Formats: sequence, structure tokens, C-alpha cells
Amino acid sequence: MTAAPACAVETPDLCGAYPRLDEQQITELSRHGERRSVSPGDILHREGEQTREFIVILRGKVAVVEGDGAKQRTIAVHGPGRFLGELGLLIGQAGFVTAVVREPGEVLAVPADEVRTLVAGDPALGDLILRSYLTRRTLLIGLDAGFRIIGSRYSPDARRLREFAARNRIPHRWIDLEEDEAADALLRELRISPHDTPVVIWHGDQVLRNPTTAELAKAIGLLVPASSDAVCDVVVLGAGPAGLAASVYAASDGLTTVVLDAVATGGQAGTSSRIENYLGFPPGISGAELAERAVIQASKFGARLTIPAEASRLEPCEGHYGIIVEGECAVKAHAVIIATGARYRKLDVPHLEKFEGSGVYYAATPFELRMCRRSPVVVVGGGNSAAQAALYLNRNASSVRMLVRGSDVHASMSRYLADEIDRTPGIEIMYHTEVCELLGDRTLRAVRAQNTRTGELLEIQTSALFVFIGAEPHTEWLKGTLPLDNRGFVVTGQGTSPWGTLLPLETGYLGVFAAGDVRSGSVKRVASAVGEGAMAVRLVHERFTTTGSQ
Repeated sequence: MTAAPACAVETPDLCGAYPRLDEQQITELSRHGERRSVSPGDILHREGEQTREFIVILRGKVAVVEGDGAKQRTIAVHGPGRFLGELGLLIGQAGFVTAVVREPGEVLAVPADEVRTLVAGDPALGDLILRSYLTRRTLLIGLDAGFRIIGSRYSPDARRLREFAARNRIPHRWIDLEEDEAADALLRELRISPHDTPVVIWHGDQVLRNPTTAELAKAIGLLVPASSDAVCDVVVLGAGPAGLAASVYAASDGLTTVVLDAVATGGQAGTSSRIENYLGFPPGISGAELAERAVIQASKFGARLTIPAEASRLEPCEGHYGIIVEGECAVKAHAVIIATGARYRKLDVPHLEKFEGSGVYYAATPFELRMCRRSPVVVVGGGNSAAQAALYLNRNASSVRMLVRGSDVHASMSRYLADEIDRTPGIEIMYHTEVCELLGDRTLRAVRAQNTRTGELLEIQTSALFVFIGAEPHTEWLKGTLPLDNRGFVVTGQGTSPWGTLLPLETGYLGVFAAGDVRSGSVKRVASAVGEGAMAVRLVHERFTTTGSQ
């Protein structure tokens, strides 16, 4: 698709992505910005660069385009009353599209920092902008906008880059060396050998050759760890529901707050296609959207989110704690909230690693949904996560089989999900069934399963196996530092430490708390994780009154 010509037709509003501001809202914004005349060809913001201004079109038309030259395509055309930008403007990412003036006119430019403040103080305007930006991000992901990842589906590094982009809901396009006919021509054009893949093509012709996750994050504007001698009030480790809730409440209370996560915001909840029993969202909400909203809230109050940044050690210092990332002390804080959550448990079958990412998956997001088009899918597990995945994947799959070890799912699955599974055509539950072997060469071809009652062996044709069989805590890095139970979860609020009586949620160190799924005895639900994150912040204040740290 080529760039829009002059006098281009304005794009209709799509699912609330392109609303118009009313006169009162424009008047309010005008107090914080400046009006500018614009001419055809003027660039208002550019792909690959951080968007620093919120632009409202007063007169004329502006096209939002992706790519350069003959490969440029038009995403949308906006007229008076419309505003530009997308989610990156609110959270500090680089832009994934370019805005170019098509018809002369006038725009209102408001500094991004001013807009973030206005969004926080004006619920109506904030909700309009937030809903629009969330929808635009979804549209960009669906259009395969953003950077391109070129590589082999069998490459662990290509899988790492794809999963990072998908989990963080970063618009990108995957170009498969095995399937995409244009891949070879593109590599020749860039003078790159297939043996040198994966590569990331970003911002026109910028080539990142097998970048680390941190290098890719830096290129697209995500914050990376930066050592500092300054001691913040609170460091939150993990950006799942518990960690994000803690960061929102800590930052809104005026505490200097730093949040670190190894992979992406949202945690396990971020991989859920739809959470339908979370208070306040009767239609349901995807885990990714819930996380995006929380990130914006935390950023609005001043929390600094850094991804990817995996803590490897906790070091008590005199009066504070140091968090070690990649061998260096990345953050120093008076209080620590550990919310690193849990990771999905893996099947105990031979050669599992061989198929991970090329047939075996631990999440059901739009990234995985594309791989299941008109194909049979197998889901292992009988809990809520397995049910949500089955219902979501059933949209694209030709059939979905759920393999469950027990004889009933009602003990491990919410009633509303069990009822929906029962009335959904295309989903079959196979009880007393376990996976015993994975079949295939370089990709998964079939699953061999066994009925544990009859001993019967079944071969189920599938190229996509989704595993939801519980989780293990992400606490390997804490062994020998904090007390853990026999399953590896962090023990909190029990007994005393050498420095005094422990508060609820407090670990073996004063001022170090655990919240959410990582905590021993926690209720594995999003709502309870959010509650514990908020409670941990209140306890931080209580601890500060005894230590005088703040």
C-alpha cells in the first residue's frame, strides 16, 4: 500500500481508535501547548524516534504511515479534531509510525509530559486518550507494523526475540526463513547471510544482528538498568499484578519507586486471553490490556519501570538493600517488594526442549493464536488458565482437546469457565489422560498420550501443544538469602528476624516484603495478588516508621 495522496479520504473511526476531541477539550489542551501552521510534507513525528508531543489537528489532514519509499503504507488519515500518537507516547517508547502532513492547516502541539499530567487530572479526557491509544496499539500489532524480525523458526534466539516482542505487546512483523518467500530477497538486499540471522530491521534500514533482549529494548525506547549511587525508597521486583499494584500505590504515595522485570509486564496474568472474574470488568479484560493500563498508572505517578532486568541477588547494605542485575548493583533501595511470581511448570517428557517454541507453548496470546489457524490444538491442564486458553484458541483452531489427569475439572476450575467449556463446540475434555511422548522432527507433529485408567495409548495429531499444569516460584536467586518453604515459595510474616518482629508479608529481612504468587500460602488469583501488592506498600510505610529510612 503506498502513501496517501493529497486530499486523502479521512479514515473512519475504528473501534474507538480515532475519536474526535470536543471544543472544550481542545480549549483546555491549548492552555498547555502551542498552535503551529503546517504544510504538506511536514513530519510531525517519525518512526523510530520517541514521540515528545501530543498533536491535535485543528485544520488540514495528516496521514499516519509506516515504512519508507515504495514500501510505505498508510495506516490512517486524520482530519480536524483528531489527535495523533499511540501508547508509546504515554509510556516513553519510540514511535512505530510516522505522521506526515497531507493538506495544509494548523495543529496544536502539547508536550508529552503535560499530557500525562492532564490525563491524570481529567478523567474524561484521560479515558478517551487511553482507550484510543490501547486500541491503536492493538491495531498496529494486527497490521504487523513496527520492526521486523527475520530468522528461522527453529532458532532459539529468534524465538527469544519474538517472545519478548509478543509478551510486551510491541508491534512487529515476523519473517520466517522457512516460509516467507520474500525473506531471501530481503536478506540479499541487506547483504546478510541466513547464517547470521536472526536480525531485527528497525527504523528504515537500521539492522540489529542477533541483539540481546536488552539491546532490542534499548533500541525501541524501553528503559534499561542504569547503576546509580542514589537510594530510592522502594524497588519492586516483578511487574505482574502484585508488582504493578505495589508500584502504583508506592508511587502515588510519593515514594521514589523503581520496578524491574526480567521479561514483560503482566506476569502470568499477562498471557491470559481474557480474565472474566476480575472486579470492575464485567465484559472481561485481557491480561495484556490490564497490564498496559497498570503500567500507564504507575508511570503517571512517577514509577520507573525497567524491562528487561532480571535480579540475580539481594544484598543487604548498611541502611538499604542492593539489587544485583547482570553482575552489577543496578538499584539501591530502603525497602524491597518481591513480586517475581511463578513460572509455568513443564511436562516431564523426553525431548521437551526440542519443541519449545516450535510446537510447545506456555501462553495463549495473539502471537500463539496465529499459529493455530485451522489446525488441531492440544491443551494440557484442568485449571482456569487451561480453560481460558482452550476457549481463546478455539477461535482459530479446527478442534481443541483438553488433556486432564483427573476425573473432573470442577474442583480446579471456576464454575463459569467449566460451564462455558461444556457448551462450546469444538472443545473436548479427555479425562485420566497424560502426555507421555512428543512426536516430530524439527517441529511438533503429534502427541502420544495415555489413558491412566485403561492404559490405552493414543496418538493425537497436532502442531501446537499448550501446557498449563501449575507453576513453580521464581525464587532460585533467593536460595540461601531468604527463608523458602519446601516448594520454594517465600515464607513471610513468621517469627522474628535478628533485627526485630516481622510484619505480615515481611521476609527474613526487615523492609523486604513478598507479595503475590511468589509468596508461600498466597491465593493464586489476580485480585489477591493486586491486594497483596497494595498491602505491601502500607507495610513499607509502617516499617519506615520504625527504621526512620524514609
